[in-house]
Formats: sequence, C-alpha cells, structure tokens
Amino acid sequence: MRDGSDGDPSVLHDLVVVGAGPAGLAGAVTAAERGLSVALLDGDARLGGQFYRHPAPGLGAARPEALHHDWATFDGLRRRWEASGGVHLPEHHVWTVTPERAAGVRGAGADGASWAVHAVTGPDGGGERPVLVRGRAVLLATGAAERHLPFPGWTLPGVVGAGGAQAMLKSGLVLPGAQVVVAGSGPLLLAVASSLVGAGARVPAVVEAADYLGYVRRPGVLAMAPGKWAEALTHGAPLAAHGVRPYARHAVVRAHGTERVEAVTVARLDREWRPVPGTERRIACDALAVGHGLVPRIDLGTSLGCATRITEDGAVALVVDASQRTSVPGLWSAGETAGVGGARLAMVEGELAGAAVAVRLRGCAAEASPARTRSLLRTRSRLRAFADLMAVAHAPGDSWADWLDDGTEVCRCEEVEAGRVREAVANLGAGDARTVKLLTRAGMGWCQGRVCGPAVACLARGAGRGRDAADPTPGGPNPLPGSPERRPLAVPVTLGALAALEESLAPPPDGDRPRTSDPA
Repeated sequence: MRDGSDGDPSVLHDLVVVGAGPAGLAGAVTAAERGLSVALLDGDARLGGQFYRHPAPGLGAARPEALHHDWATFDGLRRRWEASGGVHLPEHHVWTVTPERAAGVRGAGADGASWAVHAVTGPDGGGERPVLVRGRAVLLATGAAERHLPFPGWTLPGVVGAGGAQAMLKSGLVLPGAQVVVAGSGPLLLAVASSLVGAGARVPAVVEAADYLGYVRRPGVLAMAPGKWAEALTHGAPLAAHGVRPYARHAVVRAHGTERVEAVTVARLDREWRPVPGTERRIACDALAVGHGLVPRIDLGTSLGCATRITEDGAVALVVDASQRTSVPGLWSAGETAGVGGARLAMVEGELAGAAVAVRLRGCAAEASPARTRSLLRTRSRLRAFADLMAVAHAPGDSWADWLDDGTEVCRCEEVEAGRVREAVANLGAGDARTVKLLTRAGMGWCQGRVCGPAVACLARGAGRGRDAADPTPGGPNPLPGSPERRPLAVPVTLGALAALEESLAPPPDGDRPRTSDPA
C-alpha cells in the first residue's frame, strides 16, 4: 500500500474504491491482488470505516481490538492491503463521480469511458483543496447512516445517536455519559449497550421498539445464520451480568432536562408503534443513545442514475446483480449501499465486486476458483436473507409520528417543527418531501436532510416507513423526486473548490496521456 495526500489526475487507475470500510477494503484487496492498480479513498484518516473505527495512535489504547467484534478478520484484510501496492488516499471526501469519455485513451474502461472521482481533502473536507482521481471502474462502498426518528427533547445535549455513541467510544475512548439509556430499534442496540457496559458506563435500560416475533416467524432463515445468534449472545451476556433491563416493544417518547438530558419517558407501543396511554415510566439518565437502524448512503449512485429498490424496512438501496454491478456500466456497489446487512456480508460483497472488476478488466486470468465463487455466493445469499429478516423485524411502524407534538423540532439545522410540516401538508397542499422542503426549509440545512430526511418524508406522506403509498409504480414505491437520495453533491463543497476544478479538468496535452495498465 502507498499512502498519498493527493490524487494524480494524469494516472488512470484500473479501479477507484470509494469507502475504506469492510466492503471497500475487501474489494480493494481482492482487485489489487489480481493485478489491478487500485486507489482507495475514504473520509477518515484510517482504514476500517464506521464498523472498525479505532483510536488514533496518540491516545495510547492498549487493546483497541477489545472494542470490536471479529477484529482479526479486519486486521488480516489491512495487512493484505498494505502488501498489495494499492494507493490509499485518507481524508478524501468524495462529493461527486462523473463519467468522462476517454476516446483515444489507452486502457479506458467499459464502453470506452472512464470515471472522474472528485474529492475535497481534510479531516472534515475543510482543506478545501479539490482532488481528481480517475479510474476505469468505480466501486461504491460508502456504507450507511443512522435513521433518526425525532421525539420531544431529542435535541437536548446528551442525546446522541446509538452509532454515534459507539463511534465516540471506539475512536475517542469517550463515553457519552455515566448513566446511558440505549433505545431505538435494531441489532445495533445490543452491540452499543454491550460496549458501553464494558467501558464502565451504567446502562439502566435497553429500549427496543420491536418485539422480536418477526424472527420467530421465519425459523428457516434463523437456522442458516447460527453465527448471528452467537454474536447476539456475545453482546447479551454482559448486559445480563450487569442487570441491564430490556424493554421490548417500548420506545423513548420524551427526553427531559434543561442544560442536558436528565431523564427519559419510556412507553409501551402498540403494533403500529403508537404509545399506549398509561404505560409511561420515567428513567433517570445523563445520556441517551438512540437510533432506529441504518439507511444506505447512496448519494453518489443515484446522482449517476443507478437503479434503486425499496428495502424491507422502507429504506432505499442500489440494485446490483450477482457480481455486485449496478445498472450503470462501469459502476459496482458493495456493502450497505446495496442493502444494510452487517460487516460480514459487506466483506463478501466487496470480494465479489473486486473479483468481478478484475475479470472485466483483465479477463479470465483474474477469475477466482469456481469453488471460492460458489462459497461466496452461498454465504451472500444466507446473510442477505438474514438481513432482510432483521429489516422486517425492526421496521418502524406506520404510526411512530404519534410520538411528536407540534413543537417537536424535526429539522434541527433549520429549526423546523413538526407542526409546520403538518401545516404544509394539511393546509398548503404539500404531498411529498420536496414540496415540504420548499415550503418549510426542512432539509435545507448543513446536513442536507441526512438527519431529518426520513422523518420529513414520513410526515409528508403520513406513514412511518418512508414509502410513497401514492406511487403507481407496479414494482413498488420509488424515492420521491428531490429527496436526499438524489442530491447532486454527496458532501458540502465550497465555491472555491468548485472554481478550482477548471485546471484539474483540463485535458492532458498530446503525448502526455494518462498512464494506465495494459488493456484487457
């Protein structure tokens, strides 16, 4: 591996991988070991993504692997990448990918086209220096973001995302508080609570909005994923040992406090996720880690026209084929972008994508053994079935918005309250998220709808899953026009960075064509 602080636009890489988490790292390693020139871009300074986020060396963590599940697998991938000769570009935030015709450029990718991957540098993209990295193929492995469902008090200091609490612990060795309630829905809650307890926090309750009956209804899928149950037991054992109380089919419906959160109100939910009157109870805490699963980060793919699908829990993911190719030639997708399923599934999909790109660019000589390919496909099928089962079991109920009073902020950036969104729908004729955005500014802030987008879309449609019931598409509902999934810029970009593109986009002079590997 070669670390670099800059991309060289005169170099045409065989493969550019966006995202250095489990899927991207597995794909980059697989392609590089088959002889491809690979550039691996990621917004973080270190490999691993959100799942394998780990402390900076300066913090002196003696055993960072203690905070992770299956660290040995990641460490093995990292070592292979370091020996592969690929180029690692850390702290490179990709804001768009564009096709470029490469007529006359030897080694161009599918259909004579190559790809221009545009990024800005710095810890938060604040370096404002534009970077252009070119590739014959692109693998999108940008992972997922937490789904946030607002409730009164969720903007209080001390209320953090469940994944955010885990990231604080993994990367900064910091706890969000001494007494932390963990709430929301999804298997991430157990992992977060287990990590917090192991680091010394007191967790008085794990509040899960689902009831787990969805798992029991599909015993065949459960039988094919014994490793998932072993993982659940690994997380659940320390919680039982520390007396952590589980609340199934309950939700935090209000956070209380002045300067920061001091307590939460928990209520039982009915089948549609409406709070049941008279079941409320108050739990003291100084922090709340809350999240309702993950949604794929697909901005780059949808901006290029990749086909999408609605997942079992109402999120939107990219459509891929058996080799992880998207509907756009030359673009592959692996990991959570193709549907949330966990680190193991992401690695399998990354390896399949890396191998497929190698075959596409190098020919049959780069093919994996048939036995290995069959094994990967079987594993992917099994893990994807379990991922779909989890999505069904933890999908938000259609009436979760009953938690909200009209004064609850839905869009934190623009301070838009639920009452304003409801007014736009009831009195101003808004019937979709885009119209609500235009009328209320919900989603126009710094995060560009990444936090509030699912909630605003649900309020606009009067449903909890982000589905558009009015969509007449025979195959099912599609993302609404103008939703966050279709925004043209994946990360904030300054006007100065955009203005500096002119020089980087200038074609190379005759006789100085981009360097490439030999054509397939």
